[in-house]
Parts: sequence; C-alpha cells; structure tokens
Amino acid sequence: MARTLIAGNWKMNGLKESLGEIRTVASELGNGREGVEVLLCVPATLLALAAEAAEGSALKVGGETCHTAASGAHTGDISAEMLADAGASHVIVGHSERRMDHAETNETVAAQAEAALRAGLTPIICIGESLEQRKAGETLGFVASQIEGSIPAGADAEQIVIAYEPIWAIGTGEVASVEQIDEVHRAIRARLGERFGPEKADLIPLLYGGSMKPDNAGEILAVDDVNGGLIGGASLKAADFLAIYAQAK
Repeated sequence: MARTLIAGNWKMNGLKESLGEIRTVASELGNGREGVEVLLCVPATLLALAAEAAEGSALKVGGETCHTAASGAHTGDISAEMLADAGASHVIVGHSERRMDHAETNETVAAQAEAALRAGLTPIICIGESLEQRKAGETLGFVASQIEGSIPAGADAEQIVIAYEPIWAIGTGEVASVEQIDEVHRAIRARLGERFGPEKADLIPLLYGGSMKPDNAGEILAVDDVNGGLIGGASLKAADFLAIYAQAK
C-alpha cells in the first residue's frame, strides 16, 4: 500500500519570522510515527533555514517548483539540484497556479519531474480540473490526459507522488464532496495501474488538495484511495497543520 504523506504548500508566503511555525511542527512531531510522512514545501528563500529548523525531527522540507535544467543562464530560476543542496527531499511540480500563471504545460511538468528525479528529489505531480471542465463532465478525461502527459517516461512508480487538486477548490473554501474525491482518486489509481501495473500503482501516494482543513481532513483522509493531503493555507499555522497530521491514517 502507498505510504501516507501530509504535505504543506506555503506558496508565496513566509518570512524568517515564520520559521517559528516550522520549529513548532518539528518539535511536536519528534520522530513522527510509522507509515506517515510529513513535509512542508516552502519558498526558496526559506528552504535552507527550514531544513535547519527541521533537523533531528521527522519533518521533511521541499521546494515549490524547479527549472528543468541543472544550471545555466536562467536568471531568477532555481534548479532541482539547488533545492536538494538546500535540504529539500521533495518538490511540487505542475501546481495549477504554475500552470496558469506561467503557462506550464504537461510537457513542462514532465520535464520538471524528470529534473527532480535527476537530483534525487521526489516530485509531487499536481493535476486537477477547472470548474468549467467539472460542469461539462470532462473531469476524468482531463485528469487522465494530465497524468499521461505529466509523468516522465522513465519514472518508476515508487519515485513519484500524485496530488489531485480541483482548481475550483484551491483557496476558495470550496471542497469537493467525498463522493467526488473518491470517484476521481479511483480513476487516477486505475489510470496509474494501466501505466505501471496494478501492484506498482498501489504504491503511489495520491494526495488530495483543495481547502483541506482540520475540520474536514478526517473525512477526506478516510477515503480509500486518498493517501494524504497537499495543504495550502492550513499549513501556514503549526496548530492547524498538526491537527490535520493527527487525523492521518
């Protein structure tokens, strides 16, 4: 079975004063508990400091995106190798905000995921439909096309994480129903089974992202094919993030 991963995405939030929240999470986690991984993906400006704050605990830290190249003339970008050097274990790729704000395509995301693997990082590959696609009944087909196009050709099932984030539920307070989440996650697992084989597909953590909070996390995390969460706003406060972690199965 897939391991459980409770991951936070700080997005473009966090200054040095925010490191206290990371220290609190690390202190409360201690050595953690078996079968549940905990991760905070933070802005590049905080990554090395976050890794230092998490040292000695079960808390892992990650990046929020990466360039496809290892180095070069790419002013303002950051490579997967740089993230790893700063202490990252994971990196988010293909978040809908990156796809929309920076016109990242499935091909771009696959190349970023490949770069992450090259650097020894675990890519968290994000997929999800818009409200218009949901209303048009296109969700499952669109998500399937994102899976097909965003996972690099040479990736092994044990090297990746998939995060399903319906765009209409990110930061809006709207949450997909348990039935909707279950339907999509089952479809994702089936599609991954076609790609990697059923046994290997079962090893891939499938995270749900989309306004997950302490008061709805338990219900969402109880869905069979949900193996954790990619948490936005609720990951900025240690108390909220730890409350979600406490409900992880």
